[in-house]
This record gives sequence, C-alpha cells and structure tokens, in this order.
Amino acid sequence: MRFSMLRPMLLTAAFSGLLATASLANAATTINLSYNGPPDTDKNAVHLFASNLKRLVEEKTDGDIQLKLYPNSMLGEEQERMEQVANTPSLNIASFAGLSPIVPEIYVSAIPFLFDDYNAAHEFFDEGDYWNKVEEALKERTGAELLGVIEEGGFLGFTNSKRPIKGPDDFEGLRFRAMDPSQVALYEAFGASGTPIPWTDTYMALKTNVADGQMNPPMYIIMGSLYEVQKYFTRANVQYSDQFLVANGSWYEGLSEDDRHAIDSAVEEANELNREDVEKRVDERVQFLADNGMTVIEPSDDEMATFREQGQPAYIDWLEEQGIGDEWIKMALEDAGQSGLLSD
Repeated sequence: MRFSMLRPMLLTAAFSGLLATASLANAATTINLSYNGPPDTDKNAVHLFASNLKRLVEEKTDGDIQLKLYPNSMLGEEQERMEQVANTPSLNIASFAGLSPIVPEIYVSAIPFLFDDYNAAHEFFDEGDYWNKVEEALKERTGAELLGVIEEGGFLGFTNSKRPIKGPDDFEGLRFRAMDPSQVALYEAFGASGTPIPWTDTYMALKTNVADGQMNPPMYIIMGSLYEVQKYFTRANVQYSDQFLVANGSWYEGLSEDDRHAIDSAVEEANELNREDVEKRVDERVQFLADNGMTVIEPSDDEMATFREQGQPAYIDWLEEQGIGDEWIKMALEDAGQSGLLSD
C-alpha cells in the first residue's frame, strides 16, 4: 500500500525536477547595458539607441538574450564601467572619457573639421582601416569587443555668452569648458583657454562665468539647458559626436554563431535608426536654440577654411605630443580623404 502511494509521488517529483531543469536550460540570459544620460529618447540619442538595441536583440534571439538598461551612469562613471565590461558579461556605451585611457589613439578620430558631412563620417567608421585598427587595439589590450560607433547628436558647434564667433580671431581671451585635454589644445590653437569641467558641472560653470563657452552638438545643448546661459551658437561642425558600444569579449565570443549574428545585426539596425533620427532632427534642434534666444551663426566657406587651417595642424601637433604614432594619424587622414594635411 505504501509503495503504491509512494510511486506516484516519486514520479511526480521526478517530472517536476525535469520541468525545472528544462526551465533553467531555456532561461533567458540577461545582460546589463550601461550608458550616460537620461532615459529620454527625445533628448538623449544614446538612450534611443539602447532602447532600439534592447528591442532588436530580444526579437532576433527569440528572447534568449535580454538586455537590462542602466542609463544615467547608474553602474558607475566611465572608467568604472569600462572595468566592468572588461571583466563581466555586459555591454557598455562609452564616451571618449571611458575609451581614451585604454586606446588614446581614438583621439585621432576627433581631428577637427575632419568630415564634410555625415556620409563621410559613416564611411570612416564603418569601412576605414584606421577604425579597424582601433577595434583590434582594444581587443588586444582588454579582450573587449568594440561593436559599434553610436551617433549621439550630430556635429559639435561652439557656444559662448560673450560675442558671435565667426572665425578663430573671435576666440581671443575667452575661457571654454573642455571635455578633455584634446579640446583644451583646440581652444588654445584659436587663442582661447580651456579647462576640463565634467558635464554635470557645465551648466553652473557657464552660469557663474567660470567658463564663457563650450562645444557640443545641439542635442546636448538642449539636454543640459545650456541655451539658458549661452547667447551664441556657431554651427561650425567641429567634430563628429559619437560614443562606442563595447562588449565583454569572453561573453561575445562564447555566443553561438546564430546569437552572435543576431547581436551584430541588431547593433547595425539600431545604429541606422539612430543615424536617421539624429540627422533629421538637427535643423529642428538648431531652430529650438534660436527660438529660445540664442543667435545662430553659420560660418561662410572662407571662414570654415580659416578654422581648418588654424585648428587642424595644432591638433595634429598635440596628438604627436601625446606619443600617438604617425602611422595612426596617416591612416586616419587617408581614410578621411585628407592626406594633404600630412605635408602641411
């Protein structure tokens, strides 16, 4: 009697165990994706990319890989997040502040006035030999994979509270907030001074006249409400505004071929969606700045030529002072179709 009752109980327990084992085997893998800026697709193009990437990855892997989003640097500041992605299964969207300490050669991609338009920038990062070498360098130094260059706001322009800037001479005596030492070098080439100030302190620095100006794409000027404390915006297309999607190398290489293809395809599609959204909204965002009291300056071709003639050689000198090899500079300039700078 006891045996007849016990057998169904044992069978039920065994079946439950099999179901639990199957459930574990089929459980989705959750991967953290960290990045800067608020969870606002209207104001933060990085969040727009992250949201689209999450949706596409989960669709293409049939839910086997799930992304958990951590905006606003919730998992740490730039270098902390780079350490995390190097050591744990995760994804991180890094800015220059996160990637440049590991691969300082990325500063070459920020040579001012390097690209005439968005298509030139896309070709440079999607197909160029220089960027392939950057990807290889990151993998060799950390094991991490550089999966994509994320367009985050268009091209950078100059803002300030003192005077219209139409050419390098208008910078004389002004003080600028700099994102990093490379921007300090550029400001000094134009006769201004630059001081590295964290993004989170930029609004107050401009409001209290610690700095007279800064440079960013229109999206960031709006995100940070900088139009409240800046009067002039010079649409000089100084540098292409981008961030970098980094994956833990062991996790990425350990994926099945199908899942790795799904990830790559999702990154490509999400990036294309980002590019389309950013580029179609640039004029709208510039108009927003004008509607909110900023004077918008559009430099002429001659004025842009003056910016290039003064800014590019000084920036290349700075790269060389940092010990960045000539082969990196030569390769990048060739990819950008500006080899003539090497003989200037």
